[in-house]
Amino acid sequence: MKPPRFVRLNYFDAVLLLGKKSLSVCVSALCLFVSQAHAERIRDVATIQGVRSNSLVGYGLVVGLDGTGDQTTQTPFTVQSIQAMLSQLGVSLPPETRLQLKNVAAVVVTAQLAAFAKPGQNMDITVSSIGNAKSLRGGTLIMTPLKGVDGQVYALAQGNLLVGGAGASAGGSKTVINHLSAGRIPNGAVVERAVESPFALGEVIRLELNHTDFTTTRNMVDAINKKFGEGLARSIDGRQVEVMAPPDPDARVGFVAQLEQLQLSRTDASAKVIVNARTGSVVMNQAVKLMPCAIAHGNLTIQVVSSTAVSQPNALAAGQTVATEQADISVKQDGGQLIELQESANLSDVVKALNSMGANPTDLVSILQALQQAGALRAELEVI
Repeated sequence: MKPPRFVRLNYFDAVLLLGKKSLSVCVSALCLFVSQAHAERIRDVATIQGVRSNSLVGYGLVVGLDGTGDQTTQTPFTVQSIQAMLSQLGVSLPPETRLQLKNVAAVVVTAQLAAFAKPGQNMDITVSSIGNAKSLRGGTLIMTPLKGVDGQVYALAQGNLLVGGAGASAGGSKTVINHLSAGRIPNGAVVERAVESPFALGEVIRLELNHTDFTTTRNMVDAINKKFGEGLARSIDGRQVEVMAPPDPDARVGFVAQLEQLQLSRTDASAKVIVNARTGSVVMNQAVKLMPCAIAHGNLTIQVVSSTAVSQPNALAAGQTVATEQADISVKQDGGQLIELQESANLSDVVKALNSMGANPTDLVSILQALQQAGALRAELEVI
């Protein structure tokens, strides 16, 4: 039995094969595919004002470490925290007592209180050492209150740490894998107080775009009014859209659920080139264009060669053998090659034109800055 043969057909071959009656069906399917490929949901480009998380922070102690805790002589705040904790538990120490502990570490606990979180729910926390502890592996965080920016306690944290790193030391040698001074506790905090949200208050809700874009704002208003009725949504500025919402909480939740699924036509992003000056990385989007220009690229090389020579006196002389240092310095400058770059209308042409110069990423940063100053680079250059 012969294996089936597969024939690759383009769009027009497929239309001829199916017949003229299927032409409208193919065109509709193609248009649907293109529209879906260039569409995005409102929930992907915007958020609802007031629906956000809140940062919490707390100071606590991690106990039960295997000799990898803080050196208490160098971290007095750890000793003070231990004494304060023991006094709250009814244990009083003599004033002259000097604690020398190695199984305790002072830590800072951070967490994100999710929107609409209610008392009794759990959330993940991150525990980070602030002393000189070598490792938090195997430690237990004792009860730590987590406070918000207003100083109120919103959660209580406690539990066993999960540290992804590992380490070993012996004979003066040490090996460490990953990071040992920080860890996480899944569901390590219990919410004790809820944060009031303005979501259910007022007659309107506001959608905030992730990035300022007047075109996207206009498209969002048109899509909402087309779906739910004219005049329901209006734009405030290039980043905010105000929408009339039902006063009933249940109806408002259902309305927002439908609102987030609305499809928007994707707008072309502004031309931008991102340059990481520390690593030499260069990232550019599809909208970047290059105007006709000429670039001279050359290298300057400075080479220093150091050698040691020995000055040996005559056998009958009373001198001593002396080692002398000799340095040979040479400067070489490669001839700058003038390269003409044609106008490029798409990203692939820009990349090919810049690669033709043979410049490394570090040189490319300087070239892009010079191109922008000369007006040949049609893009915003951002250095991070």
